Amino acid sequence: MYPNVLNGVLLWTLMAMVCIRSSFALYFHISETERKCFIEEVPDETLVVGNYKCQLFDPNTGGFMPSSPGIGMHVEIRDPEDKIILSKVYSHEGRFSFTSHTPGEHVICLYSNSSRWFSGGQLRVHLDIQVGEHAIDYQNIAQKEKLSELQLRVRQLLDQVEQITKEQNYQRYREERFRQTSESTNSRVLWWSLGQTIILLSMGFWQMRHLKGFFEAKKLV
Repeated sequence: MYPNVLNGVLLWTLMAMVCIRSSFALYFHISETERKCFIEEVPDETLVVGNYKCQLFDPNTGGFMPSSPGIGMHVEIRDPEDKIILSKVYSHEGRFSFTSHTPGEHVICLYSNSSRWFSGGQLRVHLDIQVGEHAIDYQNIAQKEKLSELQLRVRQLLDQVEQITKEQNYQRYREERFRQTSESTNSRVLWWSLGQTIILLSMGFWQMRHLKGFFEAKKLV
């Protein structure tokens, strides 16, 4: 009984962690060609969707108003190997998406590719990033595949279980990388200590020979 209860608690805890880290929304300010980057840890073969909206600063009111369609936003995404997997210019409001093929930290950068559109002013960018099953439009899927409410719920649960499995695999991957880094660090520390010991012994041996030669030259021994 207790192992089953413990497994259930662990499963619900992991599901809660997945739900917490699978979506976040925020806004930030940028000026002219300033670049803002965010790091998102993503398992492999996971869908990531970002929605953004720009607002232009109004010096007359001191607030932000909807930006003109002429303002563009450059979105650049790099994978953990620093390879560009998406680089595209969108309009003042849009949606970008990509599927990760390598687990790890993905860098998402946004910036306006021109300063003449808002003449040195500021832009407020609202950004909402969703990862995994949170990025899937289930209503659209239900309409296309003509799924009932029960079938759609089962589909969502299956996607959640699949996402949990990916998260578990990613945590194992991180643990393996951490173990490799720790072993490499320990090995380097060991070799550094051996090197220091050899250098100290060599210098001590050289000093003894030098002193012996000095004493013999002075006929002190």
